[in-house]
Amino acid sequence: MPDRIDSMTKSELIVRLAARFPQLIAKDADLAVKVILDTLSAALVRGERVEIRGFGSFALNYRPPRTGRNPKSGDQVSVPEKWVPHFKAGKELRERVDRALQETPAS
Repeated sequence: MPDRIDSMTKSELIVRLAARFPQLIAKDADLAVKVILDTLSAALVRGERVEIRGFGSFALNYRPPRTGRNPKSGDQVSVPEKWVPHFKAGKELRERVDRALQETPAS
């Protein structure tokens, strides 16, 4: 398994999308990514679950209020309740990633 997993930024995703589909200019790829992310965000704000078959699902998880600690001072602090987005990978995505990582020679 690789020691380090690289990340991809939104702008890198747009560049890769435009490169993979030459009929799309970068501006169209940028708009497509923006619309997808905005639509997904808006659905979560409305409390809806978003499922993309073969990829995964996005939902909200509730975190109740709790007492935490300031790591610097050790003082107790009140942490308010909150809703946090949660992604659960679909079976097809999990299997695809696992297969690809198993085929990659260890470095």
